[in-house]
Amino acid sequence: MARILIAEDDPSVRAFVVSALTMKGHEVVAEEDGGLAAETVDAEAGRFDLLLTDIKMPVMDGIALALHVGAAYPSVTILMMTGFADQRERAHGLDALIYDVIAKPFTLADLLSKVDDALEGRPVEVVSLARRGVQ
Repeated sequence: MARILIAEDDPSVRAFVVSALTMKGHEVVAEEDGGLAAETVDAEAGRFDLLLTDIKMPVMDGIALALHVGAAYPSVTILMMTGFADQRERAHGLDALIYDVIAKPFTLADLLSKVDDALEGRPVEVVSLARRGVQ
């Protein structure tokens, strides 16, 4: 399975995501803000398959974290999460760097499906259309 780094400041969301991904068989490392996640990814020399980060966090937000990880470790797939529409729009300026943005609140099935898609490198547009029944 994959090695995943989570950056999420909300303890309940972080616990939910860690539990879900661990139960799926992934190796998960979780940090409570982008600054700690940046330190972790650097200490591990980028040895993660996926970075799953909230956008709006204290210390270092998910945008700054994505820029750091994308520049230093381009092989790490980046998936972002947010519950704020304005933050989602900020992430769309990073289209070449990130895989996608998952909107909060999300279900367990939505989370696992999006993580699987990101890890498999499935094109976002194709996945979105296929789930809506569009051929």
